[in-house]
Formats: sequence, structure tokens, C-alpha cells
Amino acid sequence: MAFTDIDDPSVYFQTTLYTGNGGTQTITNGGNSDLQPNWIWTKVRSETGSHRLVDTVRGLAKPLFSNGNDAEGDETNYSAFNSDGFSLVNNSLNENNRTYVAWQWKAGTSFSNDASATSVGNIDSQGSVNQTAGFSIIKWSGNGSNDQQIAHGLGAAPAWWIVKRRNADVDWYTVHKSTIANYYDDYFLRLNDNTVLEGDNNVGTGVPTSSVFFVGNDTLSNASGGEYIAYLFAEKQGYSKFGSYTGNGNADGTFIYTGFKPAWIMVKNASATQNWLIYDDKISPINAITALNFPNQSSAEDSSAGARMDMLSNGFKLRINHAGENASGNNYIYMAFAEQPFVTSTGVPATAR
Repeated sequence: MAFTDIDDPSVYFQTTLYTGNGGTQTITNGGNSDLQPNWIWTKVRSETGSHRLVDTVRGLAKPLFSNGNDAEGDETNYSAFNSDGFSLVNNSLNENNRTYVAWQWKAGTSFSNDASATSVGNIDSQGSVNQTAGFSIIKWSGNGSNDQQIAHGLGAAPAWWIVKRRNADVDWYTVHKSTIANYYDDYFLRLNDNTVLEGDNNVGTGVPTSSVFFVGNDTLSNASGGEYIAYLFAEKQGYSKFGSYTGNGNADGTFIYTGFKPAWIMVKNASATQNWLIYDDKISPINAITALNFPNQSSAEDSSAGARMDMLSNGFKLRINHAGENASGNNYIYMAFAEQPFVTSTGVPATAR
């Protein structure tokens, strides 16, 4: 078997930087391959401003905000998702002379499951899925019942997913495979907050399978009358990794093996009250990485803390003694996507930055 089925990760994930012009403009992605995005997560870098997350399942004028618990918004920033990027109008994501980052993922295949007809799950679900990249966008209507199953379309058990109730001011619900042994049942994090792991067996109630994931009757995941969206990821060798590590409290920090040269990394201290952190290879194209963004905050990009980490050909190495990513003995979860696999299916190795 080849080391990876994805030799060119830019087909499925890309980071794009741009500067607003105060009018209309088309942003073209700069990866090796065209990418028509289905999910775009955008943040103004140079100023304070909310993260805005839109997708093709809910519609381009319906942003969600990772730094708050707000219900789905109603604003026009995008005029189109194009075959290789997106088009903008003069609004919050295209203000003159402000700098922005757009993180983009591709799903693309329409998905629908009638639970009563297929006997898969208890709740009908619809969305967009890409089994090769292990990514799906799924929406459903809550029924207020506990221990419910929802089809996700991945063909493999998800390792990380985030859920948001769209029609109410309710926190984001985040599940990651590496928190503790029974993470699916009892423990979760809030993407819009800096809090530690929480336990509540009415939020998620079972171990996901290759066809379904579970929700309880909590307002975060399945309230009666609630409208929900989830972004789910299954791990794919050479392309994505969702793991954990223990900090060593040293500037000569922990090395984390991913099996690829990372393009994007998100980290959260699961043991202590600390912000979520995002690093990418476009904002920081050379080592050491010195700039980061905070998914749970509206603050501008931070490049004041010095060297944070190195992105290597097969993983990343921490370069700071900081509670956000490397406090001694603290447990951290991470999510990472590739710029290039460590070794392609044809034997081509990744090069260092």
C-alpha cells in the first residue's frame, strides 16, 4: 500500500492571503491545484474582527463566528465560490488595505440520508462530503431526544468534529479523539471559549462509526427545534492528523510526528484555560513560526511572542515554553493538514522549509 493516497494536498485544503480593496475582487488560490472550496474560514489579520465561517451547504451569506456563540448571521461578503477560489464584495471581508487569511477545504459530493428509509441513524441529514480527503459538512434538525445517530457520509469514523446550533446563541461543541479514553461519550471543548475539557453525557452519547456519529438531547447538539451544522474529519495518512501530545515546558520543545509537512495546525491546551491557536505556512513561510491567530478571539493576528514552533518535513517541533502550546505536563490536542506528504505514493520525499 502506498504511504498516502493524496500526493497533492492542495486539491483539498489551501490557505490564501489577500488584501482588501474596498470594492469587489476575485481571490485565486495559489496551490499546485485548483480548489473550489465548500468551507471557508476567514479572519482579518491586521485588525480586530470576528472569524467568519461559511459553507456551500448553508449558503454563502450565512456566516458563523468561531469567537462567539452567536446564531448564524445574515450578511453578504462572498458573491461566489469559484473553481479556484472565491469572489468578494465590499463588506467585512474586503475592507480597503486590511489584510486577511482564508483557510479553505473541499468537500463537493452531495450527501443526503433519509434515516427511516435507509435505517442508518435516527435523524435525517444532508450535506457535502469528500471521502478521499475525509471531510464532510452535515446539517440536521434537532428532535430533542437522547442517544441519536446521524449519518456523516465519511465512510470512516470521524476523528474530529465541530458542531454549531445555527438558530440560537449557543456555544460551539467540539469533539476530538485524543482527549481521553471515553471522549466520544462524556468530554468536549467549546471552540468559542478557552475553557478546559467538560463532561456532559447528554451532548454526545456514543462512539462514532464509519457511518454515524452520536448526539444527545443537549442544546449544543440536538435540541428540539434546533438547526445544526457539523464539520467532520476522518484521519487520512499523509494528509491529516488529529492527535495529542504532552508539553515539556522547555524552549527545546516536544516534537510531534504527523507523517507530512504541515500547512495548517490548530492546538488547544486541554488541561488548562488557554486560547485555541492556529498556525499556517503562508503567514509564516519560514521557520521559526512567529505569528498565530486565535479562533476563540476577535483580536488581530499576534506576532509578538517570538518563535513558537518549526514546521518540519514530517511534523512540527515546539520552540517556546508557553502554556498555550507547551506547558510542562499539560495535555494538548492538535489538528493538522498537509502541505506535502512525508513521502508521496511515487516515493518523492518532502523537503524541509
